[in-house]
Amino acid sequence: MENNTNPSSHPHHHHHSVSLRRLQRTSLLALLSLLLLLLLAYNGAAIFCLQLPFPAKTPPETASFTPEKVAGETKKWHSSPTKLSSTVLFSLKEENPPSIPKTHSHFLQKSQNSVLPTNNSIIFARKRRRKHRTQFGILRSEARKDGFSKRVKEFFNSSSCEVRFFMTWISSIDSFGERELFSIESVFKSHPNGCLIMVSNSMDSTRGTRILRPFLDKGFHLISISPDFDYLFKNTLAETWFDQLKKGIVDPGEVSLGQNLSNLIRLALLYKFGGVYIDTDVIILKSFAKLRNVIGAQTIDLETGNWTRLNNAILVFDKSHPLLYKFIQEFALTFDGNKWGHNGPYLVSRVVSRVKERPGFDFDVLNPVAFYPVDWSRIRGLFRGPRNETHSKWLHHKLNHIRSHSYAVHLWNKQSRKLKIKEGSIISRIMLDCCVFCDSSATASKVVSTR
Repeated sequence: MENNTNPSSHPHHHHHSVSLRRLQRTSLLALLSLLLLLLLAYNGAAIFCLQLPFPAKTPPETASFTPEKVAGETKKWHSSPTKLSSTVLFSLKEENPPSIPKTHSHFLQKSQNSVLPTNNSIIFARKRRRKHRTQFGILRSEARKDGFSKRVKEFFNSSSCEVRFFMTWISSIDSFGERELFSIESVFKSHPNGCLIMVSNSMDSTRGTRILRPFLDKGFHLISISPDFDYLFKNTLAETWFDQLKKGIVDPGEVSLGQNLSNLIRLALLYKFGGVYIDTDVIILKSFAKLRNVIGAQTIDLETGNWTRLNNAILVFDKSHPLLYKFIQEFALTFDGNKWGHNGPYLVSRVVSRVKERPGFDFDVLNPVAFYPVDWSRIRGLFRGPRNETHSKWLHHKLNHIRSHSYAVHLWNKQSRKLKIKEGSIISRIMLDCCVFCDSSATASKVVSTR
C-alpha cells in the first residue's frame, strides 16, 4: 500500500492548522485593540495637558545705565496747579480707568514674556505674517538711500525754525485727503516760521510733493522724508524689537501694523531730534513756542483732579528726554499687537504713572482742555449747528472756552471722519480761524467730512 505523506490528509494535522490560524487572528485583533487604546490615551493626554510657564525671577534693576540722567539737572516731576486746574468744563470723567501696573521689570524677563514669541504666536505666525507682508514690504522697500538723518538735518539747518513739527503718514497716498491737508494748514497758521517734516514713504514722492506744492509756493518750510527705521531705532530697545519683527519672531497682531509703527516712530523722532509730534487729525489753534516737555491728559477724575488717562496724539519733548527713552523701552518690552491702544495711549499712561515720583524727569501733564477739549465720545457736538437759541449760546460759550484755553483740538478721526459739518458749528468756526488757504477752506462741509 502506498504511504500517504501529505500532513493535510490527516485529521489531526488539519485541526492543528485551523487552531493556529484562529490564534493568529485573535492575536492580531488584540494587538490592534491595544494600539487603538494607546492612541486614544495619547490624544486624551494631549487635549487635557496644560503647559504652565515657569515664572521667571525678577532680577533687580541695574544701575549701570540710567537714562533718567540724560536730562542733566535732576528735577522732580511735577504737575503745576495751573496746568491741572479746575478748568475741566469739557473733559469727561472716566468711570473705569485702565489698570496701570506699578512694577518695572528688567529687560531680560520682559524679553522672555513679550519680545520672544509664545506658543500661539508660533502657531499663527505664518498666517499673520502673510496678512502684514504687503504693508510691511512697502515700508521697507521704499526707503530712500540718500540718508534719512542727513535729509532731516539739512532741512532743519536750511530753515530758521520757530518750532519743529513732525507728522507720520504710514498709509497710501490715495488716503491723504482734505482733513490731513487742513491739519497742515493749522500748523502754519499758528507757526508761519515753523518747520514740518512728514515722515512717510508714500508722501516722499513726486505725487506727494505735488500735493504739498501750495504750501511750498507760499514759502512754508515743509518736506516729506521716508523713514529709516534702522537709524531711528538704533541704540534703543526698539532696535532689537524691530529686528525680531522683520524676522517674524515678533507677532504683529491684529491691530494695524502701520498704526503701531506710527506709535513707535513718533517717540523715536522726538528722542533723536526733539520737537513737537502731532497726529494728522489735530487742528492747531495757537503757538506751541512756549511749550516744552509736555504731554496731555485725555481724561481726569473730576472729583480729585488727577488724570486717569494720557494720550500720545500730541507730544512736545526735548531731544534725548529720559521719558521718551522710557516710552520706547516700554514699547519694545510689552508690545502687544492685538490690543488697541496698548502701544499708544495706554503705554504713555503706564510709564508716566511709574516715573512721576522719580528724580531726573522734568515734564508736565497738561489739563485735557489743552489738547483734548472734547473727548472722543462727545466729538459729534463740535460738528452740530445750533438747534435753538439756548443751544446757540452754549455753542458760543464752548467755542470761546476752546479758543481761550486750548492749544489744539483732536478730532478723533475714527469717530468723526464721516460727520458732516453743520453751518454755525464749532468746527466750522475753528476752521475759519485756522485756515491758510481760506478761500478753498471756507467750504468747511467738504474739508473735514470728506473722509
